[in-house]
Amino acid sequence: MPALPVDPHLYSTFLGVMAVMAITPGPANLFAVATGVEKGRGSALIGVLGMNAATLVWFGAAAVGLGALVKAFPAAFKVIAVLGALYVAWLGVKALRGAFATAADPDEVVVKKGRSALIDGFAVQIANPKAILFFTAVLPPFIDVNRPVAPQMAMFAMAAIGMDMVSMSTYALSGAALSRRMQQPRFRKGFGVFVGLLLMVAAVLIVLRL
Repeated sequence: MPALPVDPHLYSTFLGVMAVMAITPGPANLFAVATGVEKGRGSALIGVLGMNAATLVWFGAAAVGLGALVKAFPAAFKVIAVLGALYVAWLGVKALRGAFATAADPDEVVVKKGRSALIDGFAVQIANPKAILFFTAVLPPFIDVNRPVAPQMAMFAMAAIGMDMVSMSTYALSGAALSRRMQQPRFRKGFGVFVGLLLMVAAVLIVLRL
C-alpha cells in the first residue's frame, strides 16, 4: 500500500490548479466583496465561513460518489479523469481567449439586507456553478484509483478550503478596491494569460500521470 494518501505529483498539480481557481473572480469571491461593502467586514468573513461550509458538504458528497465509482468502474473512472483533464485544458484556452477579448461587465451579486451572511454564503456556494464543475470535472483527474479515496479527499479538501478561505477573505476585506483592480484591462489581460498557461500545463501533467 502506498505510504502517502495522495500521489505527490498529482497533488502538486492540484495545488496549482486550485490556487488559480481560488483567486479567479467568480460568484463566491464577488459575494465576499458585495457583503463586505454592504454589511461590513465582520459579516463578510461570516459569509466566507458559510461558503466554505458548503464546500465541505460538496467534498463529502464527492467522496461518497467518487469512492463508489472507483470501486465499481475503475476503467470508466479513468475515462472521466481524461475528460476532466480536457476540461482543465479548455478552461486554459478560455482564459487565454478572454485575456485578449474585450472584458465583459462583471457579474453582479445582490446581498439581501436582514439575512444571515452565514446562510447567504452557504446558499451561494452550494449552488455555485463553478463549484459544481469543480467537483464533477476538475477533481476526478487528481484521484489515484490505486489508493483509498477517503484520505485523498481529506487532503484535497484541506487544500481547497484553506486556499478558498484565504482568497475569499482577501476579497472580503479588500472589498471594492480589489474588485476594481481586477477589472482593469491591462491587469486582467496579464492575469488571464497567467491563468490560461498554468491550466494548460496542468492539463498536460494530468494526462501524463494517468
